[in-house]
Amino acid sequence: MSDIRVGLVGYGTAGAFFHAPLIHATAGLALAAVVTRDPARQAEVAAKYGAAAVGDVDALWGLCDLVVVASPNRTHVSTAGAALTRGLPVVVDKPLARTAEEGRELVRLAKERGLMLTVFHNRRWDGDYLTVCRLAREGRLGEVLRFESRFERWRPRPKGGWRESGGPEEVGGVLYDLGSHLIDQALHLLGPATQVYCESDVRRAGVAADDDTFVALAHAGGARSHLWMSSMAARLGPRFRVLGSAGAFVKYGMDVQEERLRAGAAPGTPGFGDDEESRWGQLGTEPDHRTVLTEPGAYLDFYRGVEAALREGGAPPVDPESAVDTLAVIEAARLSATQGIVAHLS
Repeated sequence: MSDIRVGLVGYGTAGAFFHAPLIHATAGLALAAVVTRDPARQAEVAAKYGAAAVGDVDALWGLCDLVVVASPNRTHVSTAGAALTRGLPVVVDKPLARTAEEGRELVRLAKERGLMLTVFHNRRWDGDYLTVCRLAREGRLGEVLRFESRFERWRPRPKGGWRESGGPEEVGGVLYDLGSHLIDQALHLLGPATQVYCESDVRRAGVAADDDTFVALAHAGGARSHLWMSSMAARLGPRFRVLGSAGAFVKYGMDVQEERLRAGAAPGTPGFGDDEESRWGQLGTEPDHRTVLTEPGAYLDFYRGVEAALREGGAPPVDPESAVDTLAVIEAARLSATQGIVAHLS
């Protein structure tokens, strides 16, 4: 059976460090073409993957069976819509769109065309998050009461680029970037949110988009999520602190897969997703807790799920409607921060 030819739109951080190596390592997929105008990146694409480098999206359509959109956030909707209109299934890097309504339009278009649409919410396959899910599933936390989750960094000097300097039209800032992951994980674990409260600030000179944001969710099932995303955290809090009726789980340190992808490690090699023992989390109560092995991270499972969905016609690894739910929370969070209110979701 021939490989599914993948066309990748964008070869910046997301395309080069996440999508390209994961696609290349997935049996049944072949990176056939990449849209990038940068000569150095064009040479890298050819040397590492044997893929064609094209200068614009219109040159991509006849070269692939699947389109992966990893270009700047403002282009996600237009590029994904163009691919779906041409009869091509699509993977879109998060966030799916700027608004929930834009996301719904893409979902409707995919359904009308009978095409797969999915969103790269890869952090569902972080080893630490998989560990939280396992502990909750096994009942070792009891009823989950509060889910605290952080993506914090210490970057007092801006890096520049559209994520920091662009206005709302760029779909930049940490709420759309890191918050997309944190909100998706909270909804995936605890179900829909009914109320959203947000504090969002721009702390650094020369930055136009939010770089220090907090979101609190009340879930329909009774649990609450507290989510921190910041570029101004000089001391990092725990990645997870999950409080349950029977005990708590506390974990420091980020999932290792991004670090290893950036270092050039090949996904799928033995130990690629394994956490260092020194960073394993603690489960239990204050007087009685023990170390818990971190589940292996498994980003490859996302693209394995994409390949299986296209071959077998099953569900994609991430339901795009769940990505729309995340966008609805982001919109409610922006409203809350702007007006100083608790926003309610129906």
